[in-house]
Amino acid sequence: MDNQHNTTRARRRRNTARKLPDTTVPSPCIGLCWLNDATQLCDGCFRNVDEIRDWMIMDKNEKLTVLASIEKRRIDATDI
Repeated sequence: MDNQHNTTRARRRRNTARKLPDTTVPSPCIGLCWLNDATQLCDGCFRNVDEIRDWMIMDKNEKLTVLASIEKRRIDATDI
């Protein structure tokens, strides 16, 4: 019974897709972490709290979407 249990467990592990953190997209953090009360964005990287919190668990496409949003936010901030 133990051998069958171990075989089943091993098969289950092989069939489970493990999501590894994406490390191909560098973090936009510049080490100036200050949440702006008016915009609810970090003054350093222009991310919101959810984006900062979730960065390490986002996949590549999600990170690229955030980076595009950051670029737009930077442009909008310089227009003010």
